[in-house]
Amino acid sequence: MHRLRTDELDYPLDPACVATVPAEPRDSARMMVVRRSGGEVVHGRVSDLPQWLVAGDLLVANHTKVAPVRFEGARLSDARAVEGLFVAPVGDRSWTALIKGAKRLRPGDRIELHGATGERAVVIARERQDESWVIDFPDAPTPILERVGRAPLPPYILGARRERHESVDEAIDRDRYQTVYAQAMSRPSVAAPTAGLHLTPGLMQVLQQQGVGWSSVELQVGLGTFKPVEAEWLDEHPMHSEWCRIERPSLEAVCAARASGRRVIAVGTTSVRVLESLPAPPLAGEFETRLMIAPGHEFRLVDGVLTNFHLPRSTLLALVGAMIGLERLKSLYGAAQREGYRFYSYGDCMLILP
Repeated sequence: MHRLRTDELDYPLDPACVATVPAEPRDSARMMVVRRSGGEVVHGRVSDLPQWLVAGDLLVANHTKVAPVRFEGARLSDARAVEGLFVAPVGDRSWTALIKGAKRLRPGDRIELHGATGERAVVIARERQDESWVIDFPDAPTPILERVGRAPLPPYILGARRERHESVDEAIDRDRYQTVYAQAMSRPSVAAPTAGLHLTPGLMQVLQQQGVGWSSVELQVGLGTFKPVEAEWLDEHPMHSEWCRIERPSLEAVCAARASGRRVIAVGTTSVRVLESLPAPPLAGEFETRLMIAPGHEFRLVDGVLTNFHLPRSTLLALVGAMIGLERLKSLYGAAQREGYRFYSYGDCMLILP
């Protein structure tokens, strides 16, 4: 990896380009198609994917499921509003949580969580741990979160909605901030693998009939994925750890594609991270990764990627820059803004091909 100053990950972004609602239908989102080696830029739609993929290509997607971990409520002792985000499970009946205005909380405070359609549940703030609190649930947390939790939309979407005075039904966010192929919450994510939000069952069926293969991996997306790089140099950024898993059939499909010269196209940066974190020779199973992918990285298993337009000063921007060159990527981002593309989690995407 080449040494990179963090300010090289900056680019100007018009706030009006931040998407606050998803494209409808999913595959109507715009898609900028580029080649890793340079050349023509084509503007299309995600529904055009069958034009760009060929029989034998292998798509690899992250099938993690997003938990409804954002919450709103009130402290029962004084009705003071409480809001925050559950971050990770602790044991069978507790989660750690980041809470706005957490300094006002005290151990033992009871918090009533308010669901979007009137449901209620009471949890207890047990103890503070650094920047987070341990919150105890009265019963198994998952069913309670399903009743009273909210889709964990990124702060930039919620903030932009407030500034624009936009209102979106929680049921829409619950549905659309989740891929159509998400699986059970054995290791729930607190953010979506957003490139996959564009795919539909119909589009996936067309690709399958065309002879495009499909494999899945799992990466538990945490808040660290979107954490801005604040160090002066990228390699000084404390890279977050994420839990991953790849089952043997998926690994064998990837290895077979590579051995036969067929293209492996990752759906999203999280899928890239799983594949590029595998040892040589690759092994199936569970593991933790702290891999930083940045310009200078030599891709071993991934040939291309479907990916959204990412935040400045983010490790995700560095990852995509590693695939096509950082200066070229920033130039493409400028062109995307001029063409009216929508940015970030609910926004449009790029298809980067060999």
